[in-house]
Amino acid sequence: MTVRLSAIAKAKGLLHPNQCGSLPGLSFTDACLALTHEIKTLQRPRLEVSTLSLDIKAGFDNVNATTLRARLLAARVPSYMVDWVSSFLSERTCTLVFQGSPNLSSPVSVGTPQGSPISPLLFLLYVAPLHMSVPKGLMVSYVDDFSITVASTSFRGNIRRLQGRFNTISARGRDIGVSFSVPKTELIHWRTPSQRTPNQRPPSYWRATFVPPPWSSGGWASGSPLPSPPRTTSDTGSL
Repeated sequence: MTVRLSAIAKAKGLLHPNQCGSLPGLSFTDACLALTHEIKTLQRPRLEVSTLSLDIKAGFDNVNATTLRARLLAARVPSYMVDWVSSFLSERTCTLVFQGSPNLSSPVSVGTPQGSPISPLLFLLYVAPLHMSVPKGLMVSYVDDFSITVASTSFRGNIRRLQGRFNTISARGRDIGVSFSVPKTELIHWRTPSQRTPNQRPPSYWRATFVPPPWSSGGWASGSPLPSPPRTTSDTGSL
């Protein structure tokens, strides 16, 4: 069923081309190579490049069987497959076993059972609508990890663009009951080796709060706090 549903989903455009992981021929390596190629291509005309990495909170537990069924039916997936998926995700129970405790089962109304070979595919189908086109940039995902890369003439401009994309993907996520983990959110400013100088970091600008670099007045050196989401890791971002 996994192989047949995967083939039909690709043929009907239910999976985005930039979704990697748990699909034949699209691994973590493919996602990394696509991101690296895009970054180097954008840096060639001397543009500043930044990436926002996001992680879906609770991953597989967010899949809603009713929402997924409606999407499969709208794409005209064969009804017997849709019925099979609905049955697979319905009337499930979960049992937590602790030493000395009774084995009591509780009903589970959302999510896909981890460990099943079809669960990753159902999750990819469910979160595919989160993908969007990014002019002068790229959005790529590996299962529940998403990255949005943009380029402009300045890092500050990149952060404003990323803020807009983040608002869009967050709104799409709310429509299907998906949210992103703040502690796992990271902002990376990419620099070429020739652009890097010792003890230098680009400015940060998040949720309308501008944080100047540490060498300028009023920056981190004078005690201005860095906003927590996302973390800036530009000192490790070199290609």
